[in-house]
Amino acid sequence: MIHYIYLSVVFPLLGFLINGLLGRKIKNEKLIGTIGSGSIFLAFIVILVSFFELLAMPADSRSVTVPFFTWMNTGELNVGFSYHVDQLSIVMSLIVTGIGFLIHVYSIGYMHGDRAFWKFFAYLNLFIFAMMNLVLADNFVLLFLGWEGVGLCSYLLIGYYYDRDFEKGTVADASKKAFITNRIGDFGFLVAMFLIFLTFDSLNFASVMPQIGKVGDVGIYELIAIFLFIGAIGKSAQIPLYVWLPDAMAGPTPVSALIHAATMVTAGVYLVARCAAIFALAATAMMTVAVIGLLTAFFAATIGIVQNDIKKVLAYSTVSQLGYMFLALGVGAFSAGIFHVMTHAFFKALLFLGAGSVIHGMHEKQDIRHYGGLQKYMPKTFLTFLIGAIAIAGIPPFSGFFSKDEILWDAYANGGLLFWIIGVITALMTAFYMFRLVNMTFLGKPRFDEHHTHPHESPSVMTVPLMVLAVLSVIGGLIGIPEVFSGEGGNVFKSWLAPVFADANLILGPHGAHSHFEEILLMVLSVAGAAGAIYLARHIYLNSPAIATNTAAKFKGIYNLLLNKYFVDEVYQKTIITPTVKLSEKFLWKQADNKLIDGTVNGVAKIITIIADHFRKFQTGVAQIYAVVMMVGIVITIFWIMSRL
Repeated sequence: MIHYIYLSVVFPLLGFLINGLLGRKIKNEKLIGTIGSGSIFLAFIVILVSFFELLAMPADSRSVTVPFFTWMNTGELNVGFSYHVDQLSIVMSLIVTGIGFLIHVYSIGYMHGDRAFWKFFAYLNLFIFAMMNLVLADNFVLLFLGWEGVGLCSYLLIGYYYDRDFEKGTVADASKKAFITNRIGDFGFLVAMFLIFLTFDSLNFASVMPQIGKVGDVGIYELIAIFLFIGAIGKSAQIPLYVWLPDAMAGPTPVSALIHAATMVTAGVYLVARCAAIFALAATAMMTVAVIGLLTAFFAATIGIVQNDIKKVLAYSTVSQLGYMFLALGVGAFSAGIFHVMTHAFFKALLFLGAGSVIHGMHEKQDIRHYGGLQKYMPKTFLTFLIGAIAIAGIPPFSGFFSKDEILWDAYANGGLLFWIIGVITALMTAFYMFRLVNMTFLGKPRFDEHHTHPHESPSVMTVPLMVLAVLSVIGGLIGIPEVFSGEGGNVFKSWLAPVFADANLILGPHGAHSHFEEILLMVLSVAGAAGAIYLARHIYLNSPAIATNTAAKFKGIYNLLLNKYFVDEVYQKTIITPTVKLSEKFLWKQADNKLIDGTVNGVAKIITIIADHFRKFQTGVAQIYAVVMMVGIVITIFWIMSRL
């Protein structure tokens, strides 16, 4: 089956074509949903069987290239449409198709009655198709094709309700914001590809990776790594290009789950991990990745503390968790970063789909200040959402604990105490705002009009995916038990990915010497801090809500700063967007386009018109005049010929 891995890409494409071309005529929602979900399920089965085949191979030879066809072959550039199956790509493929399938099933219930039900599933299938090309690509060009594909699909899905208002603009504005912001990052990726080709004379992983460290100097590796990271910043929403991701919640909730958990935002993390050996030779770039990741994690967590839209809280949580992943990559803990990608996919998909269930039950209301007491109305949603919140808070033995604490330990071991302190403070804020969300949504007294608003539990087609994700959020981290508890090689996930990152780890060398006591002590402190943050959130928002009100009033300036997201969007609007629009309008449009380009074209046309006006006078339509002209022409021609003899 591993040699038929391309089927995992073909099935979503077929789902897109069937629903996209015939969905309007099919009309039957169940059939459309079955086609859309079934195509992803078949892709998941292909990946799952391939995983077991890969598992049966010797550990040092779990790498298979499956050619499909030759795409480009010109000069030194030889690019095939080929897929590379190894430990990293198979893990990412399992996440994309597995979580993607659950989101598709959930969408059957959530999107019921939508006017373009078929179009939604076509877009979802296209999204998975693009993401699978990205993670399975065996070269940078095919990876970039998938990279741009998920960017296009995010534009289509975020702007799905394009005719609705959203915050200070429209949903269409939010989708354009995502698309344009990502193009900025994509420019960095393109420059990195040019540098890679100039350095290695190839864009194929199989040709580039063995040459790393053997050709070029440190400077070129720093440049390549920095530009790759610029691309990753755009896709994975890091400072300063994070602003598109919170606005991605303008799309339907299943879209938020797909973007935030399983597909687009993890693309940047995957890119850096795939190029780990390049980054290992670029110390400055590695430090940049770690610092940007850490600052993004902390920055987004502070914003999440005061947000009141249920999806916005989760959106800033995603930005923060992505920061953790880049912190791990920046300190050389590549396996830990990918491990957090996996566990985060479990609990963040669960949380977003749980939020969708709440929104569905509350008739599209999203303000948590108007929730409260929903536990009795939505017991299944409450229990699963609670599991997701515990997981992201990092409480053992839930999945988030294992990946988060591995990152914190590596940040301490390779980055220093300051990295750990900021990382732990961020983790405490995460626990606090997630349980603020839980308490204000599900517990306490209802803060809505129970006579006019009638919350209800979602149908089974929506709650069953929640239950599956809840189970994964509980047990998913057990494959990454820290070696301090499991012994050398006991971390199954790390051992699985070890061959992929062997070259990078060889370049970086072993971690600094630290005792098991230090690791356990830091682990206990972080868990105790998270538990304390959970208790504090419960005490404030259930027992003494006046504390929150009084604190917000006392520190009104800070509160407004956080509530308005540090006014970053407003600053961007005044310093970048408005000047760019004015420059485009006054110079590029009115001067360069209208006067220079259009003026030149219209001027040429005017000159031709004037010339034509004179020449057309000869075209009188009188046959005798034409005959005279012909005779004169003949006579002149004869005299000219005779004069040449």
